Amino acid sequence: MRAAGTRSGSSDERAWAVPDSLRASLARRYGPVYSGAQAKRRVQHLGPFGACGDRVTELAISVGNLPIIGIVDLKTQRNEVVDPIVFAPLAALGRRQVKNPPGLLTERLRRAVRELLKSGGGLIEVDGEEDLGALALVESLPVGATVIYGIPGEGVSFVAVDAIAKENVRLLIAQMELRKVDLGA
Repeated sequence: MRAAGTRSGSSDERAWAVPDSLRASLARRYGPVYSGAQAKRRVQHLGPFGACGDRVTELAISVGNLPIIGIVDLKTQRNEVVDPIVFAPLAALGRRQVKNPPGLLTERLRRAVRELLKSGGGLIEVDGEEDLGALALVESLPVGATVIYGIPGEGVSFVAVDAIAKENVRLLIAQMELRKVDLGA
């Protein structure tokens, strides 16, 4: 067994890519979508939840309701840079930085969600793209939690984490293309 923090002989890691055949399934609505004041009010009154995306994580922090875990990549859909200081209250609980290339869900991101959940939550900063992190949140958060993520131009999607949602995520990941990727150190 290797010591914690040391690399194995290979830096190749597992990652799951979305095949064209799954794009429609991932674009489906898995929960209600709210915008404006209605979204703000719902986020403010959420019980335990995870947030995937810079704007929804920023919204949660601004209304004083910290998610258990927030996953961000420090830019918006329009590639506007987001000031990391916005996420300081969540990062104070715990922080992980992971590489997750666009269009992939890496084992590193899935593991970071599990580790932060065990240690009490916090912020995951993604070098790459965080979009598929919502799957990792549904996969790992406890039943009864909610996962929120932004839908550009529409609002915030609210997905209740229950046995059905967890099974849907398991099936989606099982249908994705498993790859080995070199993420470096």
